[in-house]
Order: sequence, then C-alpha cells, then structure tokens
Amino acid sequence: MSHRNARLTVHGRRLIVARAHQGWPQAHIAAAMGVSRRCVARWLARYRDEGAVGLEDRSSRPARMPTKTPKRTEQAVLAVREAERLSRDEIAARLGIAPRTVSRILARHGMPHLSELDPMTGEKIRASRKTTIRYEKDDPGELVHMDVKKLGRIPDGGRWRARGRPATQAEKNKRPKIGYDYVHSLVDDNSRLAYSEVLSDEKGTTCAGFLERAIAFFASHGIPRIERLITDNAWAYKNSLRGVCAAYGIRQKFIKPHCPWQNGKVERFNRTLQTEWAYRQVFTNSHERTAALAPWLEHYNNERRHSALGGKPPISRLRPTS
Repeated sequence: MSHRNARLTVHGRRLIVARAHQGWPQAHIAAAMGVSRRCVARWLARYRDEGAVGLEDRSSRPARMPTKTPKRTEQAVLAVREAERLSRDEIAARLGIAPRTVSRILARHGMPHLSELDPMTGEKIRASRKTTIRYEKDDPGELVHMDVKKLGRIPDGGRWRARGRPATQAEKNKRPKIGYDYVHSLVDDNSRLAYSEVLSDEKGTTCAGFLERAIAFFASHGIPRIERLITDNAWAYKNSLRGVCAAYGIRQKFIKPHCPWQNGKVERFNRTLQTEWAYRQVFTNSHERTAALAPWLEHYNNERRHSALGGKPPISRLRPTS
C-alpha cells in the first residue's frame, strides 16, 4: 500500500510496464524511476500474473496471524469494559491477559478512555483538564489530600436506577427534597491509602472530627505521622482544622482557587469512589449505600490494583503494623 514516502504510485507502476513494453532494459527503467532493479522486476512479474489489477494498492496485512488475539477474548474485554468500566489493568487481571493487549483491543474498537466517560451513564463527555506534570511524595504521611464529595440521598425504594424511568417520571416534580450525603475523604499522596466517611454535612466541626478519626485510621495502618495536609479553600477547612493540625503538628496547605487539579489525588479518588462504589450497583436507600462503603474501602486499600502503584494496592507501600 502506498505511503507518503513511497517512490511509486499506481501511475508510476503503470509507467514501468509501459516502458518495458517499449523495450527499455529493466536497469534503465530502475535508474529513471529511482528504484531498485528488484522493485522493477517485482512489478513486472505482478503485472504478468495479474494484469492491471496487480498494480493497484493492496493491504500490507499478513495473510495469517498465528498470534492474533482470539475474537472471544476481544469480546470478553469489550463486554467487561462496557458493563463495569474497569481500567485496562483490572480487565487484564480478571481475564488473565497482558494489559498492553487490553489497550490494543480497546483502541482497535474505538473505546474511549475512562476519563472521557460520564461515571453514571458511561456516555462519552468532554475530558477534564489534564497535566503532564506529575509528582509523588517519597514517604507515606509526607502529604495527604482532603476533600468532600456531595451525593444526593436515595429515597426509600430507590430512584430510577432501581425502579426504572417510567415508574419515577410521574412523580418527578412531586418528590420531597431529601438532601445530600457528604462523603469526606483523606488520601495519602505516596501510598494512596484512603479513608472515607459518609456524614450529614460539611461544617467545620464535622470536618475537624473526621480529620481526627482519619489520623487515627492512618496511624493504625502504618502512617504514624502526617506532615502536611492540602485542601481546597472551603471556609470549613480554613477555620476549623487549625486546632487539629496544631495538635498533631500538621502543616496545612491550600490549593490555588479554582484549580482542583492541584488536589488531584483525592479528586481522582472521588471519581473512583463514584464509579466503583456509589454507582456500581443499585441501592434502594441511602443506608444501603453507606453500609457498602466500608467493605469497598477495605477492598480498595488491600486488594484493588492501582495503576500508579504498578498494579499493587495501597497497603503494599506501608509497613506492617504490630
């Protein structure tokens, strides 16, 4: 098949045949066309065997590919990606194939990156801001990220995911407002160890109480001291965490306003929290969803493969506790 640096196009191949019919020696044709004698001989032989059709472009794909991934494996990869929206490493571990193979299958079938998908519906949306500047602290506890994710509470019986859209459409404008659950999270920059709680608000006293419990959780998992804490510029963080940070010797830092990517570790964790816990299965009320958080966190910290950690869980970077 022709490419942008190809010496010969279909027209050039026809010119080789025409000059051969005029009696040109193959060596002279090769010199005039700027190709090798072997190339001239190949096109003349193909014309002799196949006629003018033999001079057309043809695919360079091999006739046989013994190492090609079986179609059933490709279908399994696509089915898992569409149903559960897992990363390539998770899919590879589940199906027992190489992560690179999964990447090639997804690219071959035009599957978008997870960062481009809506976490609830799986539809492709505009990707969020990305940066090529990545960092990671050297030791656990050197820096932790804190944030709150607001999720709408689930009424008894569930919403449309549990009952279907037709069943909930009629009462769409009659439903009482039941408010939100506030998922507070703390993530270690080095190990990605995470701790989360579902609380009723995001007030200062609530944030301070959560931070103290998170510090105790980190200490029980091999991070006895936290050096720095980074948050956004919420009023509750600015005014209510000072006492806790002072008591534990933590230096408090704030991101630049309107730049959430500077708190990227916990922001990315929030997205994982949504896709793999909050929206992974159908819940019929908020209590069910809240009860499912602790088991999921246990899985995230101790079993779930993390691409930034070389396919290992966060606990792999922490020292065993007695």
